[in-house]
Amino acid sequence: MKGERTRQSILERAVDLASLEGLEGLTIGRLADDLGLSKSGLFAHFGSKEDLQIAAIETAAERFIDEIYTPALREPRGYPRLLAICRSWLSYLRRGVFPGGCFFAAASFEFDGRPGPVRDTVRRLMDDWIGALEKAIRMAVDEGHLDPAVDPAQLAFELNSLFFGANFSYYLRNDASAIDRAERAVDQKLESLRVRRRKRA
Repeated sequence: MKGERTRQSILERAVDLASLEGLEGLTIGRLADDLGLSKSGLFAHFGSKEDLQIAAIETAAERFIDEIYTPALREPRGYPRLLAICRSWLSYLRRGVFPGGCFFAAASFEFDGRPGPVRDTVRRLMDDWIGALEKAIRMAVDEGHLDPAVDPAQLAFELNSLFFGANFSYYLRNDASAIDRAERAVDQKLESLRVRRRKRA
């Protein structure tokens, strides 16, 4: 039990380091120096740099889900939940849940052209995220909240593009208004697709 808690605390620090310095910069030696631990001690938890990177990605995914998706599930099915997911994503960026910005935006760009288990893990988790977004959109359509002609895959692509664009502008360009701009763009996009119920005469 204690060993598992120790491993989890190590991974939480590994995630923050990777967020700031990139997954490629996350090595057992670098992490050992940061934590004041021996390399041999870390090898007991992670057998290789690749094992450490993959474990950090999985830990980052848990934080991502806890901060974005889980709170949104409290909202009613359909449009309210979809809107909550979008606002949770932008709030998570604004609150600096990962010190270097969105962990998965950075990891996606860092490993998009590098085949191997690390890229495969990032892709699987990003596929899960896009799939969850598409599911929320389909539910909003099924509930009669969004235009039935909406293509969930297309809308999920557009929303995620706004999220990643906000991350880029906010962190790389130091554009303090980027998150507010993205929020307006998301709201306008969803409102344009919303089904308005006619009031009875």
